[in-house]
Amino acid sequence: MSGVNDGHQDVDIDLGGLFRAIWRRRGRVLLATVAFAGFAFIGANLMSPEYQGEARLLIESRQAEFSGANQVQSQTADSPFDESGISSQVQVLRSADLIKQVAREMKLYELPEFDPTTNPSAISDILVMLGIKKNPLDLPPEERVLKEFQKKLQVYQVEKSRVIAMQFTSEDPKLAAAIPNAMAKVFLSLQSGAKLDSNSEASRWLEPEIANLREKVREAEAKVADYRASSDLLLTGETGGTFATKQLNDISTELARVRGERANAEARSENVRTALASGRAVDTLNDVVASPMIQRLKETESNIQGQIADLSTTLLDGHPRLKGLKSQLQGIRAQILSETKKILGSLENEANVSQLRERQLIAQLNTLKANSAKAGEDEVGLRALEREATAQRQLLETYLARYREATSRSGENAAPADARVISQAVEPTEVSFPKVLPITIVAAFASFLVSSVVIMLSELFSGRALRPVGRRDEEMFDEEQLEIQPLEIQPVPQTATRLAHAQAEPIVPREPVIATAVAPAPVKVELPEPEEDDFSIASVADHLSADDVRVAISVSPAGDEGSVNAVALARLVAEEGRKIVLIDLTGSACPTQLMTQTAGLAGITNLLMGEVPFTETIHADRLSDAHIIPQGDADPVLAMRGIERLQMIIDALSNAYDTVLIECGPADVNAIGKVTRARDTKIIISAPAVGNEEIIELITGFGEAGFGEIVLMTGTGYPQPGSSGRQAA
Repeated sequence: MSGVNDGHQDVDIDLGGLFRAIWRRRGRVLLATVAFAGFAFIGANLMSPEYQGEARLLIESRQAEFSGANQVQSQTADSPFDESGISSQVQVLRSADLIKQVAREMKLYELPEFDPTTNPSAISDILVMLGIKKNPLDLPPEERVLKEFQKKLQVYQVEKSRVIAMQFTSEDPKLAAAIPNAMAKVFLSLQSGAKLDSNSEASRWLEPEIANLREKVREAEAKVADYRASSDLLLTGETGGTFATKQLNDISTELARVRGERANAEARSENVRTALASGRAVDTLNDVVASPMIQRLKETESNIQGQIADLSTTLLDGHPRLKGLKSQLQGIRAQILSETKKILGSLENEANVSQLRERQLIAQLNTLKANSAKAGEDEVGLRALEREATAQRQLLETYLARYREATSRSGENAAPADARVISQAVEPTEVSFPKVLPITIVAAFASFLVSSVVIMLSELFSGRALRPVGRRDEEMFDEEQLEIQPLEIQPVPQTATRLAHAQAEPIVPREPVIATAVAPAPVKVELPEPEEDDFSIASVADHLSADDVRVAISVSPAGDEGSVNAVALARLVAEEGRKIVLIDLTGSACPTQLMTQTAGLAGITNLLMGEVPFTETIHADRLSDAHIIPQGDADPVLAMRGIERLQMIIDALSNAYDTVLIECGPADVNAIGKVTRARDTKIIISAPAVGNEEIIELITGFGEAGFGEIVLMTGTGYPQPGSSGRQAA
């Protein structure tokens, strides 16, 4: 470590060295892992098995079926069962009184499991003798059982519900199921007993109150009756009416009737008087015509007039008989006038009588008004007494109704508990603790991690896992110089030289080699066989993501094998979280067969011919989040006539996707020039199992064509799902 830090040189942690150190000591790590796993397995098997039983209660408002009046109220009385109410019920289940009652009923104090201090160990006795530990036997047996019971009990509210779960752990499976059921039974009994106690207390309190109220109601009603009699406020048959009030109403009604009769009589007499004064015929008046005497006189007058008319045809006016009849006619008319005056007098007398009656009624009315005013003053006090009596009576009726309800719910089964068991505890068949297999696995994993960490720390503190920054680059440079041997001078791009350097490097790089086309140099290089990971698919995928490459064209001189790597590249880029679409411009349609679910889908050839829109040509990859535009089912020859539209399609896709990858198969430089007009488009040469000379020829051709950057991807194989920490195949 001193050698590393001499000269204050910066150092870095060699992660590869750390993992190699762990691998070198893999025997020790494996031995420690197996040893700790064995100890954990043996210890878990030596532990006493414990079983766990669970019962569940539903907290809800419950009432007896016959208590109808109270049942309506219980439908809305859910406020005691909110979050705080359920938490209160949980505390009741954990209360010491309930636990002690369960312990007494089940005689738990007789079981050694609930009182382990009865057989203390030798170490415990020594600690007690030295005064270091308090003697547990000083506590009463119930307290010791309670303490042990609470350790084994778990009571909790099920989230977002009114359900309370009770879990109990015991060495006896029967006891693990019996105790939660016994707790539920005691809890329901306590709930029902509390409701019965409240009903009994209400009945006992209401009995003297009802007796007192009855006496008060009787006294109040007696006061009302005495006051009514002393004030002469006698009741009539009408509701709320007194004798004075009724008499006043009767006289007022009679007065109105008499005034109407007087007015009618005066009007009739005035009508008759006017007719007589004006000489108008009185036989048109109703009062005159209605008189029987007038009717007989009018009938006689009519007969005489008829005789005069008959005799006038044969006798002269001076005939004695005619004179006699005319004399009779005048007498009849005089009688009619006299009778009319008598009728007039009768009407006037009737009007005078009505006037006298009216005066008498007015006098009586004035007297009754004074009496009524005095009665009104007396009624003020009467109403106050009646209100007091009514209030006492209503309170008495309310207490009587409450008393009847309380007594009706005083029966043994009349007050069910506000809870019910929805799941009884059953005898468990599996051990809840210890779990041998999980404990063994965790112990093995923990020992493996601890051993690995110890080895890493020893490597770090010893300095073997530290390396100076820059030394590796110098060593790489020296090794590269040793591997490169120029043979003869030929016009080969400088890019090839850089590519050869990267391939000759014995240490695997993490980044892909990028060849930049520049002016050719008269150098010919010999390329050794590339190692598998030098230009891997993962490195190229990381490069596309890191440089935010929008459009890339893949050329596969090896045919379908290179197209397979292009499909893997698209899937790995999709795993990086980028939206990528692959356009299949190969002749064999290999990417289409690998990525699509079915054959015969519309693709790029249909799009170039204008047969379908974009949405019908983009399909999802069956193994990743990448998308593909398949080859299509149109005629390729006819589709190539619209190759000018391809650049517009690529531009549109680059606006919607992060990366557009165009797989062209074994295409040459001229064909790639038709695919894209942009010389800065990144070219990916997917060349697994391709000779170095052919790779150099391809790079030279693309460099002479003016393409800026060329990425070589020689990784072989088809990555499987989950390999290299990635998900897609």
